Amino acid sequence: MNHCCARTEEATIRAPLLIICAARAVAAMRLAARDVKGVAAFLASDECQNVVVLTGAGVSCAAGIPDFRSPGGMYDTLQPELITAMPEERAAMARDPTTVVLKDMFLRNQFPYHEVRRPFILGTQRQQWKATLFHRFLEVLDAKGKLLKLVTQNIDGLDFQTCIPPEKICACHGSVGRAACEGCGAPVAFDDFCERVRANIKDINGVDANAPSESSEMLCDACRRPLLKPTTVLFGASLPQSFFEVLEEELPQAELVIVAGTSLVVSPANLIALGAPGSTPRIICDWNDVGRGVGIDCASTAREDVWLEGDADDCAVDLAACGWLEELSDLRANYPKRVV
Repeated sequence: MNHCCARTEEATIRAPLLIICAARAVAAMRLAARDVKGVAAFLASDECQNVVVLTGAGVSCAAGIPDFRSPGGMYDTLQPELITAMPEERAAMARDPTTVVLKDMFLRNQFPYHEVRRPFILGTQRQQWKATLFHRFLEVLDAKGKLLKLVTQNIDGLDFQTCIPPEKICACHGSVGRAACEGCGAPVAFDDFCERVRANIKDINGVDANAPSESSEMLCDACRRPLLKPTTVLFGASLPQSFFEVLEEELPQAELVIVAGTSLVVSPANLIALGAPGSTPRIICDWNDVGRGVGIDCASTAREDVWLEGDADDCAVDLAACGWLEELSDLRANYPKRVV
């Protein structure tokens, strides 16, 4: 249930500058070996103090949250005929399910977004999904004083269940766990927003017997327009300024970049990996060699890029073998049940 947004003009302008900076000469090698033991040893060393992490939908799969493209995700389950919309809008959603999260669609008709997102919004309020082992690994990383910034493409809000300070988390595609007016930007308390969703938005899945039979508008208290929604970034909207600040301020300081659970095809979020300093090892945690598709060749000797094959949770355990397994184990009561 995580999504991307279109490349913005600002990202297009900045990207070449970032890539030029990242292409500077590579310094002395930092990893004793380009494998999980070498990465874990460097991670635990005094030489590694500033780690920037980029995460995608794959780190939340163990919580039971399917991404858009997986079985059970929006592409797989969308039923336009049940959604409150004009015939031409339903036809557009049938052709392309991402129409539901287009900014133009939301400004014109808010019901498709709210009706599709209703179970996710209310499930987030009751913490139906729990932060995964990988999320908790990042919590340990922060407790060790090594996490400089976590950039997540996920809108599920699981990162905010950890003890990582919110100011260290950049949810570059927004969060379903916070709400505001898309028009004027006025925030609304999330619990209050959820009560409005519960009372005003019909349940197209037929699970909530107390849901209204028809959807009705939810007006912003500030501007009186029906544009209240979670703070997720809609397709066609710009990413938050905080993301570009990470590119300019934190990323140049990174001594290690960890990429987990993302295909790296979404721009400009992938600039966290592509724009990393040339001397900074980039660690790809995924079942697939996703870096190759965007020019990150983990087999090349040009720079210290390492592909750790496996799911995010398994990679977290392997990296915690640097001496942090006890701390990771101490958080085990918070883990979700493993999704098979």
